[in-house]
Amino acid sequence: MSVSVPPRRAGLAWLLVTGWLLTATIAQAGEPDAAQRATFKQAYAAAQQGGDGWRQLAAGLHDYPLYPYLPAAALEHDIQQVDRASVEAYLRQYAGWIPAADLRSAFLRELARRQDWNDFLAMYQPGLGDTLSCDALQARLARGDKLDFDKDLAALWAKPNLPSTCDPVLQAAHDQGLLDTARVWNRIDRALDAGQSGTVASLAAWLPLDDNAAALQLALALRDPAAALAAAAQWADTPRHTQAVTLALSRLARRQSDRADAAWQQLQSRFSFSERQRNRILYALALFHATDFDDHALARLIALPAAVQTDASREWRVRVALARQNWSAVLAGIDAMPASQQQDGEWQYFRARALAALGRGEEAQQLFDSQASQATFFGFLAADKLDQPYAICPLTLADDPQREQSLLAMPGLRRALELYAVDLPKLARREWTRALQSADEATVRVAADLANKRGWYDRAVFTLSSGDALRLYKLRFPLASQDGLVPQAEQAGVDPAWAYGILRAESAWMSDAHSGADARGLMQLVPGTGALVAKRNGLNWGGGDTLYDPAINIALGTRYLAHLAERFDGSPWLASAAYNAGPNRVDQWLAARGTLTPDLFVATIPFKETREYVARVMAFSVIYDWRLHGTAVPLATRMGPIGQPHGGPDADTSRRSITCPATDPAVATHAPGISP
Repeated sequence: MSVSVPPRRAGLAWLLVTGWLLTATIAQAGEPDAAQRATFKQAYAAAQQGGDGWRQLAAGLHDYPLYPYLPAAALEHDIQQVDRASVEAYLRQYAGWIPAADLRSAFLRELARRQDWNDFLAMYQPGLGDTLSCDALQARLARGDKLDFDKDLAALWAKPNLPSTCDPVLQAAHDQGLLDTARVWNRIDRALDAGQSGTVASLAAWLPLDDNAAALQLALALRDPAAALAAAAQWADTPRHTQAVTLALSRLARRQSDRADAAWQQLQSRFSFSERQRNRILYALALFHATDFDDHALARLIALPAAVQTDASREWRVRVALARQNWSAVLAGIDAMPASQQQDGEWQYFRARALAALGRGEEAQQLFDSQASQATFFGFLAADKLDQPYAICPLTLADDPQREQSLLAMPGLRRALELYAVDLPKLARREWTRALQSADEATVRVAADLANKRGWYDRAVFTLSSGDALRLYKLRFPLASQDGLVPQAEQAGVDPAWAYGILRAESAWMSDAHSGADARGLMQLVPGTGALVAKRNGLNWGGGDTLYDPAINIALGTRYLAHLAERFDGSPWLASAAYNAGPNRVDQWLAARGTLTPDLFVATIPFKETREYVARVMAFSVIYDWRLHGTAVPLATRMGPIGQPHGGPDADTSRRSITCPATDPAVATHAPGISP
């Protein structure tokens, strides 16, 4: 059934009359000025409210490069009243534009809501996502078409989770007899691998009675493994029940390794586990007993069959040995790694540590010396062991005015830069990605430099991420004085280099960064923390959205850092761990392993994310210290012993010089467009 919608004739006529002129003038426009940008921002805010009020504000913006975003915003706001002719007029005029693609998708969703399937099919294009793919199939069903599994459903069916808009289509496929038991189980197995218990439970209804019960038990194993294992004592020894027990034991081991162990002892003789299933269970138990640093963890890991070992189990064998400071076991664990894993800087460093502890000083020094040539966390630690300067070999982009002008002539890149200039960074990133999707490496680097000069720092951070580009430190580690980090850090009583390191690790300079935990802005504060810090420090608090303001975010973030540092004796590395995992977690780790040296403590942090975060922040702090002062406080100073008060660097703190070793092979190779 179609719903009649009043046409917007004025909007359609206006688009047709002005559109041809706009396309020509945008390409020839020069650099917009501050007045145009301010006017656009006003007009865009008005357009987002719908209606035609924005047009008067935008009267002088017809040659502005972002002008097409205005009518698109108004049309999207009024999508429930817009007619097909108005949308198609915009799509014809701005074919290929990002707002045109967004408008098409929004209007298709609206047509689906109206169940206007004829217009939907007339405007639909494949490749617009699962929701609209299922809407398109529903539109075809509405006109009486039959579904073909291979042509219409195979790609969707392979996905472990689908939007609710697909439910009517899947039900129709079931009613047509296309979803036999084998196909249902195939999708259940995919959903199990992806941890999608809801999908498993919903598919169970399409299975025969016995299979239905088994599928629900598999869903329970995903959702509540402890409950599944408690119920398993009453299950028959069938392949699907054994699969559910295997899944439940593997998942419970991650949360409660001792409880999983007890369940395994009770159930291992009740079910006919295959060798693969048995090994999967033993692997999970060994790995997660290791992350708990249990007494028998090392022996469990060593006893795992070679075919079951993974990089994770091998590295945890070493981490457990490090926690015990069993240096022979550390060496044996590293030796058990494949050659590619052994070459990782972390294991090279800890091999050297083990060799030194075992009295093999000459071998240790050679390894430390090799690592000390790297501008990494473990490279800096190795240099501290040898009391050597840090090896940082910066490169700078060579001037390339011709390529720069060519880039500025690209409409898509101009739009990206302009969107950033008017505080629309999400849209800016989309235009950037599209404009440069086929660009060569040298062009992308020049584009990153252009963005950096305009204060759009995250482009260089994300773009210059491999090879020689890693040595473009000025671009990758910007000093954004306009955001006030240095004075705010000093007022808060924290080292600016450390605060920069936190900011860089948290958001990579994306001021609109927003995490799944609702952390916001440059230093990724959640609103509750922001409000608490503001109150504690007598600062104004304007609500969660103010955390997207760099100046406000930095003022609050530096003071939160100061609070955490105070809790952990001024220690920046422990405060960094608390910033990522929470202070209570760090307290637990300190209670368990607080006698370890800092490098061993970091290596034994159970959470991979936090472990790598601390290493990243500390390395970034060294680089930012060098960027600020030309020298750096040693990591050994920043990472003082646990329990020892840390006062932060001052005028009397010894600093490490920076050098670029002439023998470093990386220095001899310069990427195109880069000079040392």
